[in-house]
Amino acid sequence: MTFSSLGLCEPLVRAVADLGYDAPTPVQRAAIPAVLRGQDVWSSAQTGSGKTAAFLLPLLHRLSAIAPRSPRPVRALVLVPTRELAAQVLEAVGQYGRHLPRALKSVLAVGGVSANPQMLALRGGADLVVATPGRALDLAEQNALRLGAVEMLVLDEADRLLSLGFSEELDRVLALLPARRQNLLFSATFPPGVQGLAAGLLHEPARITVEASEAAPPPDIQQRALVVDTDKRTMLLRHLLDTHPWSHALVFVASRYGADHVALKLQRAGFAALALHGELSQGARTQALEDFKARRVRVLVATDVAARGLDIASLPVVVNYDLPRSPTDYLHRIGRTGRAGEPGTALSFVTADTEAHFRVIEKRHGLRLERERLPGFEPTEVAAPVLDPRGGVKGKRKSKKDKLREAAAAKGPARKP
Repeated sequence: MTFSSLGLCEPLVRAVADLGYDAPTPVQRAAIPAVLRGQDVWSSAQTGSGKTAAFLLPLLHRLSAIAPRSPRPVRALVLVPTRELAAQVLEAVGQYGRHLPRALKSVLAVGGVSANPQMLALRGGADLVVATPGRALDLAEQNALRLGAVEMLVLDEADRLLSLGFSEELDRVLALLPARRQNLLFSATFPPGVQGLAAGLLHEPARITVEASEAAPPPDIQQRALVVDTDKRTMLLRHLLDTHPWSHALVFVASRYGADHVALKLQRAGFAALALHGELSQGARTQALEDFKARRVRVLVATDVAARGLDIASLPVVVNYDLPRSPTDYLHRIGRTGRAGEPGTALSFVTADTEAHFRVIEKRHGLRLERERLPGFEPTEVAAPVLDPRGGVKGKRKSKKDKLREAAAAKGPARKP
């Protein structure tokens, strides 16, 4: 199967050929025809499977076939959870649409920077807007962004947008859109908590689920669990960076403070390291990511703003310095490596306090990783007993006889007649 056989116009086929796309991936083969038909799509496919092209290519095909108007009504809206992902999607729009006979106007609308340039860019309208929900609302409230003509809505990393942190903003954006529109939901995961919300947005959708075994090639990610004391994690990270020839490494931490703290420790140890988190200015975030991609910085210490959708070429290793709070985010984090058929490594630091949580992550993803102890970093902390799912401590569940004895003792000694 070729991109041409999916129904895409010749300029788009030529653009993907320029980018070295030999054949459509499974998610592209299933999604592109459905989007071209105007059908709603609910797509779940692993990271690195080509989801961005699966929705952008047919969107650009349909937009290019619409006669131009002035001012241009916004016909397609792509919502994403992070500024970095928004910038990456907009870059892909330019790459895929470079040969179209009529230039489409695409605008980036994200927070963290002044809204004025974005308001100026929206003068005269736009064909497609890539936005984070909060900034889309800000621009709409100032009448700079008009969403009454949107025909196609994409939720990229849809599970995150449907989650509690974004749900209120998303509801407000949806209220500004026409009731009749095409809805496209794409993500690597759809946890049970958001599936009902997803279903409520869609009308007779094409349900596309691409399992890891169906993707070609499958991600080649070696997953390892290193047990270590909490206060030895930074020393272990430095040791790993010293003893492995990794060109660059992405290190995930749980908080802004953690990102700044670990990055500073690495800098003092002589490593080129930067922090990336939501409290940085947009300029600082963009520069940090660009420096990391260009390998001017070897280590990027990031919160989960870097876990979603970002494509970092030839990233050899991801380190979970702190485990993700959600088992779902584990999959998104490690998916930054092992992309485009290249091998990758995902290391997770497991402490006594996080052992039980890591077992939950393993269970969710069908894993059971050996706990490795590196010489010189053997842990001294002892993990708490793991609770049995049925209640009690595993291996120490009370028997029925024990419960009966306890009940009898609680009533006191039996009285003689």
